[in-house]
Amino acid sequence: MRKIFIAATKQNDGKTTVSLGLLSNFKDGFKKVGFIKPIGQRYLEEVGQKIDEDSFLIEEVCGIKCGLKDMSPIAVEKGFTEKYIARPDKNSIAKQIKDSYRRVSKGQDLVVIEGTGHAGVGSVFDHSNATVAKLLGSKVIIISSGGIGRPIDEIILNKALFEREGVKVLGVIVNKVLPTKFDKISRLVRKGLERKGVKVLGVLPYNPMLSQPTIEQILEETDFEVLSGKENLERTVSRVIVGAMEPRDALKYIVDDSLIITPGDREDMIKSVLSCFRDSQATRLKVCGMILSGGIKPDEPVLALLKNSGIPVLMAESDTYDVATTVHDLTVKLRPRDKEKISAVVKLIKDYVDLKEIYRGM
Repeated sequence: MRKIFIAATKQNDGKTTVSLGLLSNFKDGFKKVGFIKPIGQRYLEEVGQKIDEDSFLIEEVCGIKCGLKDMSPIAVEKGFTEKYIARPDKNSIAKQIKDSYRRVSKGQDLVVIEGTGHAGVGSVFDHSNATVAKLLGSKVIIISSGGIGRPIDEIILNKALFEREGVKVLGVIVNKVLPTKFDKISRLVRKGLERKGVKVLGVLPYNPMLSQPTIEQILEETDFEVLSGKENLERTVSRVIVGAMEPRDALKYIVDDSLIITPGDREDMIKSVLSCFRDSQATRLKVCGMILSGGIKPDEPVLALLKNSGIPVLMAESDTYDVATTVHDLTVKLRPRDKEKISAVVKLIKDYVDLKEIYRGM
């Protein structure tokens, strides 16, 4: 049986993207594939159990049936770390991980193991990514975000942590490289890491679609209230515009599928936005949604216009700046229903990652 541990230099570098892409592409060459995320920090409640959301995604998208609880044996819920420091029990955690891995890997041809954060994450409860990779006897692929100097520094640091545990790093994948800098970064990163004895297994161009949230995802991650347009919450946001300027100036920045953030009493802004239609569809608004800040609800006539428009309108109690910061800082995770994004991920891995080299090295 072959196995590979997917690590990263930090959170949100693209471990789940790579894990899903590898599993989907390797399903053609392996009859039976499994997945496990031994330690998860973002989880869902499923039938009274805490299941890591990445495990749920992989099960749904890839059709893997290893048992959701075994695919995410340790959920780092609120208070987990404090409880462990007060009463450490390294052997108990190790046993849960090994038992789940044994069940997940039984009869499989390939198992992808997804880590959490950088190589040292989990050290506080004696189970860093490096420790878990050693525990499961797996080689590692390190994922890093685009750039030159910083990614190389971070990759070498993480490689050292894995090697201290006796874990071999198979290679690295550099993710989210801006297309305008792709050729330059790909060339220099490969050359720089080759000097350090590190294989570059792939360099992935940044695809903005993968980072674009839907209105529903914004709602799920905040305490905003839905005022109207509940039936259209799945609309995707391509640009966020803070409507704190004069309407005529704001309209210059509105592109198709823009999200407008503006105080609820800026009726001039709201009305101007509702008169901005797409060039290709004269009956469809350019904006995909609106967030009204300051906890201010517009007067009834304006509210009626918003409801008739069909666009989702959310209301936030905080001010415009805080709302914009919250939306900007959202972590956009793949969901099983994001079919277009998932297809893009699978193609990205197929086109830009050396799958044959990974196969040979596992």
